[in-house]
Amino acid sequence: MIETAVIIGGGPAGMIACGTLADKLKKVILIEKNKFLGKKLRITGKGRCNITNNADMEDFIKNVPTNPRFLYSAFYTFTNADIIELLNSLGVKTKVERGERVFPVSDSAKEVADALRRYALKKNVELICDSAVEIITSDGKAVGVKTKKGKYLADAVILAAGGCSYPLTGSDGSGYRLAEKCGHTIIEPQPSLIPVVTKEKWVADLMGLSLKNIEISVFNKKHKKIYSDFGEMLFTHFGVSGPVILSASAHMRNPEKEEYTISIDLKPALDFEKLDKRICRDFEEFKNKHIINALDELLPKALIPVIINLSGIPPHKAVNSVTKEERQSLLRCIKELTVTVKGFRPIEEAIITSGGIKVSEINPSTMESKLIENLYFAGEIIDVDAYTGGFNLQIAYSTAYLAAQSITEKI
Repeated sequence: MIETAVIIGGGPAGMIACGTLADKLKKVILIEKNKFLGKKLRITGKGRCNITNNADMEDFIKNVPTNPRFLYSAFYTFTNADIIELLNSLGVKTKVERGERVFPVSDSAKEVADALRRYALKKNVELICDSAVEIITSDGKAVGVKTKKGKYLADAVILAAGGCSYPLTGSDGSGYRLAEKCGHTIIEPQPSLIPVVTKEKWVADLMGLSLKNIEISVFNKKHKKIYSDFGEMLFTHFGVSGPVILSASAHMRNPEKEEYTISIDLKPALDFEKLDKRICRDFEEFKNKHIINALDELLPKALIPVIINLSGIPPHKAVNSVTKEERQSLLRCIKELTVTVKGFRPIEEAIITSGGIKVSEINPSTMESKLIENLYFAGEIIDVDAYTGGFNLQIAYSTAYLAAQSITEKI
């Protein structure tokens, strides 16, 4: 019989689990090392918080590149509609934006974090500001948690301590060590949804340039396409970032050792033939200009000198003297602007972590450990991760709710 539970981690997973259990158990103890809950949640979506996605649940599965089938029960037990309904009941109104991304109407991640905090901290919940150092077990069961300052006994434990991205928010990988001490296997954490460092130096000339409605294709060293996406990207002083790049990073493993290239189609709505006709029309209109001044209607101003330089056309060559071969070279640069991946930014800059507790050691129907009875897992600490768009936060809510629900079924 379960009457008390300890939850490690005060992020979205921990708060959902806490609020779900608080009405069912005599006592719930929430252990969080930070002074306030949801520290990482408060900076997600550039401070706006992409709460979830409005896609159907089958599309959620398609947006999880790592161990998607493991999440079937969790996703269908607590859906995107459920988290939206819960937040609405807590006073957070939501809206749907491009890509079916769901945001608070207020555009305030703080509002979401504060609402989940209210949901979690009910009258029978004790919040402990401390760091967990060990999950206490006895006869193959989890019976409590030891912290730096004390010991808290309970009938069940939920480990929702996050991954190792953004360590200043508390996601410092300590949860992996707690799970390892209980005998669990940790798949080596890798950064995911992370900006990409490129070998090309010209990207720095485009720093701050954001491109919309472009298409990227990622190729491995065997020149096999491993991923493609359509949407927005951003050039930085070190390489490339933005939604499509972050999602693409989830498909690149050890880019410092493996070879990856990213081909950017700046005009995906036009095939080579249509783009060539479009350029010929522009060239006819601006035939007496230098080519450096003839592409303003086709490309962003900052991109023009880079594209011309890569095409090999002298920038001050008159448009009416550009050869067919030069025009074809320009076409390729626009349709196949290629950058070579040198590596990722530091893991601390990753939005989420790929890797974590091996899913074969967790019951997907309950989130309970197969090794230690009454020990449950939720959120990023599990070896599952998804693309950008609110899918990773939904993983946190869904796995946490399922873990909590599974505990209440043992009451």
